[in-house]
Amino acid sequence: MKTTVTVLTAVVLSLALFGLVMLASASPVQGTSFLHDPFVKRQASSFLVGLSAFLVVVRIDYRLWKKLAIPLALVSVVLLILVLVPGVGLNVKGSRRWLPLGPINMQPSEITKLSLILLMAWWMSRVQRKADHPGYGLALPLLLMGTLTILVFVEPDFGTSILLAAVAFVLMFIGGTRIGFLLVAGVTGLAGFAVLVMMDVERMARVMAFRNPEKYAKDEAFQLLNAIYAFVVGGASGVGLGNSLQKHHYLPEAHTDFIFAIVGEEMGLIASLAVLALFITFFVCGLRISFRASDSFGRLVAFGITTMIALQAALNMGVVTGVLPTKGLPLPLISYGGTSLAITFVMIGLLVNIGLQAGGEKEDALPVIRDKARQL
Repeated sequence: MKTTVTVLTAVVLSLALFGLVMLASASPVQGTSFLHDPFVKRQASSFLVGLSAFLVVVRIDYRLWKKLAIPLALVSVVLLILVLVPGVGLNVKGSRRWLPLGPINMQPSEITKLSLILLMAWWMSRVQRKADHPGYGLALPLLLMGTLTILVFVEPDFGTSILLAAVAFVLMFIGGTRIGFLLVAGVTGLAGFAVLVMMDVERMARVMAFRNPEKYAKDEAFQLLNAIYAFVVGGASGVGLGNSLQKHHYLPEAHTDFIFAIVGEEMGLIASLAVLALFITFFVCGLRISFRASDSFGRLVAFGITTMIALQAALNMGVVTGVLPTKGLPLPLISYGGTSLAITFVMIGLLVNIGLQAGGEKEDALPVIRDKARQL
């Protein structure tokens, strides 16, 4: 497993360092030198904090995180409630997603990603063979997942809430919940989500713009069309680092959710495919660590972390390339966002620790996990 862990670490560092380079270019033009852009300074600081946290977490036995599952979930609930309180949480473009902490803004939903994984892994590894019971394997996990997801949903943050729910369902499936139960719950949840989207004017407009972008070219589809245009202009080799036209106020979220479009414009299709290949490599390494983890908790945590990061990357790339409707999800390790970068490093540190302890005597309490994981 040392080779897998080494490859995974190299991939993560490559993505994070590449992200700093692209952020220096994609950040809004505020001076004559990209290196003096405050976004780059803040992201570099977050990179150092995240890397330090990674080095610490790597040395902590992942089994100790089992004791933190409930406390961390409670902290997440409190933070998610605080962010909704007027005068406490920051209201940016109609959403309350950030808590001001002096010179920095913290995003509680990023901490919730780790909380959800630990909580679901703790519960599913605890119930073990009782997971096929509708109470143990479905009702209680849905209650745990629903509490965190709903609080994120009402910020509102539709993209992150979908991501949290998807990862929770994957962990329930791997943990032994009957697929029939999950199908019923999933269809019901999707139906409810669709109704809520139709009731939200802004989100419904995004869906309509996705279906017919040319019709909404001046408003809802403005970002999407400019992102696609960036890839077209970039071609195979790109226009060169720092030479993007779209970052000059044509692509409003060039340094956050749509930074992948700047990669395509400046570095071209080759670099875009290289980023995709790195995320695929990360996914494969994460799966190997999960399948060879020494116990059920480690397997579930590793699978959850791998799915969370890889799925978020896939959703972001799908949005930027026009495959999916526009939603606010950053590209892991590359997009601007201090909380996101730091928490991602913590999760990867935990994943690496599981990998370093894999390959020893395995726990046979959850054969259903191994069987389902192999089928995937």
